[in-house]
Amino acid sequence: MDTTVSLRTLNTFGIDGTAAALVALHSEAELLTALQNPALPRPFRVLGGGSNILLTAPVSGTVLHNKMLGKTIVPESENTSLMHCGGGENWHQTVLYSLQQGLSGMENLALIPGTVGAAPIQNIGAYGVEVKDLIQSVRFVAFADGRVTEYAAADCAFGYRDSIFKNALRGTGMITQVTFRLFRNAAVNVRYGAIGDELQKAGITEPNSQQVAEAVMRIRQSKLPDPAVTGNAGSFFKNPTLPLAQYEALQKTFPELPHYPAGDGRVKIPAGWLIEHSGWKGKIAGRAGVHPFQALVLINTGNATGAEIWALSQQILEDVQQRFGIELEREVQVWP
Repeated sequence: MDTTVSLRTLNTFGIDGTAAALVALHSEAELLTALQNPALPRPFRVLGGGSNILLTAPVSGTVLHNKMLGKTIVPESENTSLMHCGGGENWHQTVLYSLQQGLSGMENLALIPGTVGAAPIQNIGAYGVEVKDLIQSVRFVAFADGRVTEYAAADCAFGYRDSIFKNALRGTGMITQVTFRLFRNAAVNVRYGAIGDELQKAGITEPNSQQVAEAVMRIRQSKLPDPAVTGNAGSFFKNPTLPLAQYEALQKTFPELPHYPAGDGRVKIPAGWLIEHSGWKGKIAGRAGVHPFQALVLINTGNATGAEIWALSQQILEDVQQRFGIELEREVQVWP
């Protein structure tokens, strides 16, 4: 255990935040030991890859750093296998591993930063796929009594960038393992336009899972900054969904407003488009800014504080609300 530790290297924004205590956990046994240690300040907070947090003040409790590793593949049928993954596994490396094993399903989610344990919390998604479509179960250890619960996917209350772990169970425990159901010989999902365009440029007409993953990686690398170079947390805001009637009213004023079907009579609007057309793309405010290639991404231009990035996000929220009448929602978790 360390005391009063810096979290600067443990969050991709590169914010120089601190915690009262930090404990690296490599197993459930180590987690149970930490839960029973009265010397550790409460509350407990779980840290994975640090790619979806914004530190705005010192963390008074204990940060539990999920370092639980391990990947095991169990054939389920001729065409499906279950892959059990420790919560501390790197997400992108897990995607690559699944492809190396001849399994498909994860390819559209390549190069998303973070860990396996964080994936169900946000129900991460990209290019027409959400992780909920692949999850078989989630193993969760409660802080209060160390009780272990296996949540089936149907019990996780998955929604758009949402889950039971982000709401009812938030702050009450840690995800230690996730089990995925993956496929052999499955058709790839290239419905998302950008993937199709990228494959077409490469002259690929019948792509396999590996080629789809490579296309996704090229797209993401062309649009998104590398956190090792420029501090960021990826997409800072959720894409809003609107009732069809609200979208149609907006379209009369903004006929070029892009949209995608979201089901239940709703449409999804790209938040990046709204931010860009509110004048924020590439704009710098002190030591914080908006990425010049992707307006959905806020960046740390150099030693910014979490409060500065939060203030910039608030200005963007207000401008989008004033211009379009749409209330954006932050996707990042704000600590503390």
